[in-house]
Amino acid sequence: MEPVIEVRGLTARAGTAVLLDDVDLAVAPGEVTALVGPSGSGKTTVALALLGESAPGVRLTGTVEVAGTAVVSADGPTPLAPAVRGRVVAYMPQHPAHALNPARRIGSVLTELARLHRPEAHRRQAAAEYAAGALRTAGMPDGPATLRRFPHQFSGGQRQRVALAQVLVCGPRAVVLDEPSTGLDTVARLRLAGELARLAAQGIAVLLLSHDHDLVRAVAARTILLDRGRVTDMGGTAALLPVRPPAALPAPATGPSPSSGGRNALEAHGLSAWLRPGRRGEVLHDVTVRVPEAGCTGVVGPSGSGKTVLARCLAGLHERHDGRLALFGEPLPVLRHRTPRQIRAVQYVWQEVRNSFDERRTVLDQVARTAVRLRGLSPQEAVRRARQVWERLGLSSEQAARHAGALSGGELQRAALARALLAEPDVLICDEITTALDAVSTRLVTEEIARLRGESRTAVLWIGHDLRLVERLADDLVVLDRGGVVDSGDRRAVLASPRSETTRLLLRSRDLGSAAVTGPSTPHGVQGKEQPQS
Repeated sequence: MEPVIEVRGLTARAGTAVLLDDVDLAVAPGEVTALVGPSGSGKTTVALALLGESAPGVRLTGTVEVAGTAVVSADGPTPLAPAVRGRVVAYMPQHPAHALNPARRIGSVLTELARLHRPEAHRRQAAAEYAAGALRTAGMPDGPATLRRFPHQFSGGQRQRVALAQVLVCGPRAVVLDEPSTGLDTVARLRLAGELARLAAQGIAVLLLSHDHDLVRAVAARTILLDRGRVTDMGGTAALLPVRPPAALPAPATGPSPSSGGRNALEAHGLSAWLRPGRRGEVLHDVTVRVPEAGCTGVVGPSGSGKTVLARCLAGLHERHDGRLALFGEPLPVLRHRTPRQIRAVQYVWQEVRNSFDERRTVLDQVARTAVRLRGLSPQEAVRRARQVWERLGLSSEQAARHAGALSGGELQRAALARALLAEPDVLICDEITTALDAVSTRLVTEEIARLRGESRTAVLWIGHDLRLVERLADDLVVLDRGGVVDSGDRRAVLASPRSETTRLLLRSRDLGSAAVTGPSTPHGVQGKEQPQS
């Protein structure tokens, strides 16, 4: 069959830097093709080029055709490119915040997209049916309660699925999905694999950009390897990405376990949180979490279970809560009432960090500024120490001179971690900070976390969906579902003898290689009732 997407000699330059160098690829209808490579290898630049788009200051040359329409030529994007966006090829970016309109309810956006791109959906009822169907396909409830919400009322994983629904509602012939498993728990990730397989079975061409090699192995027939802007290999996925044992991580620091009575650095006791005045939209219910000095407490649970709201409460960013928060036994107020010492002591790194960087200054300058503001270092000394952390996390001097728009999502995630580390915190809260990282970068991040725990006795709260990574990092584990704690205690005991069906389901669905790609049925209480999030 003729490919829906065909790329020949695609080159991208930003000034003198070559971002893509003579890239060729093709995606056939009814097939999932994966594009994989390290953070910063050029995957997102390829994805944007398929729409006839590029980041500011990037010049495209070569040929890109979508369903026979040239969207990029030797002179760059063509005037025909806007006509294919949405109805022929649709793109879901890595961070859903870039795709969702914060000022509009998702139901109105989905119906508008259906009417805009589907001729048969010109009537409101037909458009509403397409919107509901897209939500169901993306693994979200399609009832009025979901359709009336704004993007900020969903968790990170839920926003990812809403962004996928926006792509599907257009009825495209080809979809380009940039890290679609970001922020998804193991159950939702398994369901996503099933939906991608079904999209391909319907004749849609799927280009999957992902660091999640388990997902790629589960759904992609062909894989293209990209490194430093060049295609280094392509062929059958099984041959290019054989299953290997997980990379060894550094041994965790031997910090005291919360359950063993060790000194707690950070504690939340009886924490409840809500979204609207009058305790309406309650999303956390009587949650207790302790993180010991030099220890690591992992927090896992389905998308929408309240993990990010918990992190924001501990960081002082979510103020609608009650219960007791303490730092080394002393009350810990909300951020605007914290002392400079308390602000330095508790640092938070979250998942979608791009908007936290100022485009007017280099990223390294902003990383170093943390040590000037919170530790009183001179600008010169702050830059020196920032470069040390920057390099330990696998970032180059050339990347240090860039602005945020010129860095990939994985590079910015590591930059955000470096910024927090420059404060030399007593407690580090990590919310899905490896979702955009390849295996090598993940290892560098976990080595840095181990070093902090061992040398500085930093306490770490690690929120993640990658259960294998959590198993190897955490001493203790807390499992959340629907805003409450359903399992907690020593990590080994929780995983060996889970008390809740939530934990058992997360464990059963963590291995895409041994589970059916169609996805499991989901019992009530796990993904059955979506929680709005802040």
